Amino acid sequence: MKKYLPIILSLCLLGGCGSTATKTNGYRQVTMQDAITMMEKESGYIILDVRRADEFAEKHIPNAINIPNESIGTDEIPELPDKNQLILVYCRSGNRSKQASEKLAALGYTNIVEFGGIIDWPLETVSGN
Repeated sequence: MKKYLPIILSLCLLGGCGSTATKTNGYRQVTMQDAITMMEKESGYIILDVRRADEFAEKHIPNAINIPNESIGTDEIPELPDKNQLILVYCRSGNRSKQASEKLAALGYTNIVEFGGIIDWPLETVSGN
């Protein structure tokens, strides 16, 4: 048994590496704080709010654009022309942002970062469109 333990452990580690969100779903998931840090350090990114238009109008992260999750399908998205651009995706609680991130990955977007929901956003928000 001792002889097989290193092999079993190696297989477990390799199996774990193959099931990361980045590989499986085509996007990365980060914490809210990691997303804030990215917004401070990066440039040229898009903050994408995938909630309904009425939720977006009520409050959203400054400079975010709104494309509701329900409207993301198989067609190209004119508001997101660069499929390699960093796109930071959020919704209300994190469910729709995961769905939207998977859809964007399926459309060929390569730099998608999902960071949860606005209910956990610690910084300022704005209202209106």
